[in-house]
Amino acid sequence: MKPLKTLIPVVLMLLLAVPAFSAEAVAATTNTPATETNARAEVLINRLEEIKAMDHSTMTRKEKRVLRKEVRSIEKELKKIDSGGVYISVGGIIIILLLLILLL
Repeated sequence: MKPLKTLIPVVLMLLLAVPAFSAEAVAATTNTPATETNARAEVLINRLEEIKAMDHSTMTRKEKRVLRKEVRSIEKELKKIDSGGVYISVGGIIIILLLLILLL
């Protein structure tokens, strides 16, 4: 009975902390509509294809460096666009498992 009394406050604190983080993630993703992000992703992908189709042998070192930086920034932006998902923390998974064990 004693371990259960210490476990309940820990579980309650973890349950209160999880919604606070998920609310920030939801607010950040709802600012831009899906069609707008899809259109932006299409533009970025087209630009990457244009860069790959260029003839790099005639370019100077500085031009190549600028293109590499542009490709890196485009790839980072595409990762941000594609990184929509639900993340569950380790504490959240442990709580869910404990609740399933207790209820079943």
